[in-house]
Amino acid sequence: MNIRTDHTIGEIVAADYRTATVFKAHGIDFCCKGGRSVSEVCESKNLKPEALLEEIRQAAATAEQPSADYHRWPLDLLVDYVEKKHHRYVAAKSPELMQYLDKLCKVHGERHPELFDIRDEFAHVASELAAHMQKEEMILFPFVRKLATEAQPARPMFGTVQNPIQMMMHEHTVEGDRFARIAELTSQYTPSADGCTTYRVAFAMLREFEEDLHLHIHLENNIMFPRAIEREKQLLN
Repeated sequence: MNIRTDHTIGEIVAADYRTATVFKAHGIDFCCKGGRSVSEVCESKNLKPEALLEEIRQAAATAEQPSADYHRWPLDLLVDYVEKKHHRYVAAKSPELMQYLDKLCKVHGERHPELFDIRDEFAHVASELAAHMQKEEMILFPFVRKLATEAQPARPMFGTVQNPIQMMMHEHTVEGDRFARIAELTSQYTPSADGCTTYRVAFAMLREFEEDLHLHIHLENNIMFPRAIEREKQLLN
């Protein structure tokens, strides 16, 4: 890919996930806000476009190629992967993390009142993601699978795949912003010096959860959704 400043960061990461490390290093959201161009993010972050492009090229040239090239996967395989890998991860880890955060609030909350805010923010994330994933699995994903496997799928009750996609992308942004708030409250997941093992484990789990969520949303926003929209145009227009 010949990367230019008018390319969006979502397009760049979709083409080569190794470039995500550059955006992460500069605090640039490539998943929920992947629709911004290189020029736009450079202006917002006060970065020099050519310098950022060079970092991106170097990352693509020197970092180890990820084993999974999601961009080339069949669309229905990508849907299955997101559901079985990332949706199940969220469902399994959310209650476990809540238990850790509840314990932290009881043991350390008096000295570290920010723990209550962290717990409350994550409780919102867990609740909203559960409802969000259910909508995807019951409404959006079944139709995307039909787009991938049927020559003439019936038009869905929601009119066009772009309607639920717009809603899902909005919800991604809301939860992405909420997790950015968690990262801020935890000082980028740095446990307190007086924190116990539970403290360190909980913060490490929060970091892992955010990293998984970034990849999860990237796969949907930057790869699955654009391909579903294009496929629908080919079949139904």
